Amino acid sequence: MKKKPFDELVDLVAYLRSPKGCPWDRKQTHVSLIKYLREEALEVEKALKRGRWHEIEDELGDLLLQILLHSQIETERGRFDIQDVARAQYLKLKRRHPHVFAGLKIETAQGVLDVWERIKRRERVLRRADVRARESRRARR
Repeated sequence: MKKKPFDELVDLVAYLRSPKGCPWDRKQTHVSLIKYLREEALEVEKALKRGRWHEIEDELGDLLLQILLHSQIETERGRFDIQDVARAQYLKLKRRHPHVFAGLKIETAQGVLDVWERIKRRERVLRRADVRARESRRARR
């Protein structure tokens, strides 16, 4: 079965960072890639403001490459991969749309934003508590 373009791209980025791949790609770190991530996000913004679909498509691809590079670095470290990133985003969207998936009644876009921000704040608190708990467990070892 032929791979889908996204899977082919993921494999290509992994290959570029492999010993057989590109010296520049292999050398990159999260920090060294920050300037490119910012640059590509700004290019997406410009393309969106121009409203030219072919530019938008191209610039979104460049931004996607940055996301894939960061994900590949973490794959190499054994922490997570692009599938984990996608799964986390999927779950976050489900949690942050209780008006769509959990029966909460919200009538306005502003109401949606208010609920989104409340959920986001609660998630931040829970994440900090989780980090503290993990640090505490590590300290006891």
